[in-house]
Amino acid sequence: MVWAASWISEVSSSNANRKTFKSSVKPGWYYFGRKMDTADFEWMMWFSTFREHILFALSGHVLFAKICSMLAPQHRSLVYMVYGLLAVWTSMGWTYVTLILSHCILLYSISLVKLRWLCFVTGLATLATFKCEPFVSWQADFVQGDFELRHVLFYGGCGFTIMRCISFALENCERKEGNYNILELLKYNFYLPFFYFGPIMTFDKFYVQVTYITREMWNISVQGLIHLAAILVVDILFHFMYILTIPSDVKLLKHVSDWAVVGLAYTNLVYDWVKAAVMFGVINTVSRLDHLDPPKPPKCITMLYVFAETHFDRGINDWLCKYVYDYLGGKHNNVLEELVATLCTFGVTILWLGPCQVVLIWAFFNCFGLNFELWTAKFFSMEPFASFEMAMSEAMSRRIRAIFNTFNFWTIVLYNILALNSLDFAKLVAKRLLLRGFPITTIIVMFVTYCLIQVIKERERRQDKGEKPF
Repeated sequence: MVWAASWISEVSSSNANRKTFKSSVKPGWYYFGRKMDTADFEWMMWFSTFREHILFALSGHVLFAKICSMLAPQHRSLVYMVYGLLAVWTSMGWTYVTLILSHCILLYSISLVKLRWLCFVTGLATLATFKCEPFVSWQADFVQGDFELRHVLFYGGCGFTIMRCISFALENCERKEGNYNILELLKYNFYLPFFYFGPIMTFDKFYVQVTYITREMWNISVQGLIHLAAILVVDILFHFMYILTIPSDVKLLKHVSDWAVVGLAYTNLVYDWVKAAVMFGVINTVSRLDHLDPPKPPKCITMLYVFAETHFDRGINDWLCKYVYDYLGGKHNNVLEELVATLCTFGVTILWLGPCQVVLIWAFFNCFGLNFELWTAKFFSMEPFASFEMAMSEAMSRRIRAIFNTFNFWTIVLYNILALNSLDFAKLVAKRLLLRGFPITTIIVMFVTYCLIQVIKERERRQDKGEKPF
């Protein structure tokens, strides 16, 4: 992008800005004679600080899984559970395993009643105990030892456990005859690659795929090499492009141009997509070795121009769509039903992320954006607009829609920058793009975005027709 290139050149060439910025970089790793941007804790945890620990745990799972698949493939799901249980026990202690098991037993017991609303209320109430005091502190005491990953593993394991248990309970309610046994729940929950960090597979998919080998392993070596290359590229860029630390440096942002600020916002979202794709991709590669078909990586932010497709975790997105959004919204053509569905969906999302000011603002704007798309579609489907569009060619209709999608694209960027960075940075980007940068920066950025959306729409049109996309 033009503004991204401008920003890279500007930050790299300005000595004054570099001096101002050096003081804000956190102490970290050195490669290539430069200090590394360590602002992203998740990335550093996965690929620097605790890389060996994570590799050791996943390698052990792959080793035991392959041995079992060769010797007793009918018992492979049981071996996955035993290894996962032992790994969690070793890393977090027996009291933590007891806590996890208690939540599994509670939600399994509720699922036997086969009341969908009761399962949901119990599951969300259990999830809420990890978001408010004094329940959080009491449950946190179940973790033995004091190590750096203690809180990450605690909240990750407990949060994903509750979501998996809710999925199991709701699928059990849908089962016409009998009930799933508790061993199936434990196999589902203690599958180690998904236990601490996700992604979430709904129980119905996991149960079928782990019980019966329904798919062959496909070119996993290629996927592994792609993820390794992405890790190396991001690590190298962290030494030259401090895209995560710069947004928190107000003094530096005052010295950069409108192009630089807009480019910084865009690259932050692209980086977050790359991080999600790589982190989930590593886990998904391991799960594919077990003949599972895990949730796909999130859709790239560059390809997003409607709120209905906006997500950074496809596993959570699939979970929410299956059990909340699609269940309540039906065909998503009724304004009132869509409003109720989106409010409930973002209500669960707020609880999952943890209620706070930034999350509440982010949820409000994204909920509004999702509903506004339906309201706009309903309005323009009325006369005389419907007749006007019918009289147009397909290409002209696509061009007009792309104009609205251009503003939608940057609305999505601004709303999600709010969650990834801060409210102040989101305000700064909006001010630079719409007010201070008007008309030159605003018009050029919107025109380039419009051209990008036209390319995306043409690619999607060719895919729909079965043609080879360019």
